[in-house]
Amino acid sequence: MSEPTREERVEAFLGAAAQRARDEAQSVPEATVQPTRYVVSCLPEDHINQRHFALGVEHRGHELWAVTRHGMCLGVDGEWDWEMRPSERDDDWLLTHRFFLDAALDRARQQAALITVNGHTVTDALRAHAEGGAR
Repeated sequence: MSEPTREERVEAFLGAAAQRARDEAQSVPEATVQPTRYVVSCLPEDHINQRHFALGVEHRGHELWAVTRHGMCLGVDGEWDWEMRPSERDDDWLLTHRFFLDAALDRARQQAALITVNGHTVTDALRAHAEGGAR
């Protein structure tokens, strides 16, 4: 009898792990579901450029959310700042760049109308879409 190949060993390992998970599934606590990100845009979901004209509202823990776009984070003053690494954020920065969900969604809706991409506004993108082109 020959030695199993690496692929056969990996397949056996994964099969055993899958069987163990099935065997243990009844004793595992029920899975929880938590939304962690909303996409906010004035363009319809099927618009070819919707993702370029979109903001994120992202959960940051402790019931607080950030309004984000391209690595930037909206402040309470309406200005965009680069979002620092977690280890570099101090309490003052966090206090001015985090919102409760309803406030974050409201701020994101307001800011979504102001997005420009390569000099094109939301209105430009909507007009081009209605005329059959993509901008």
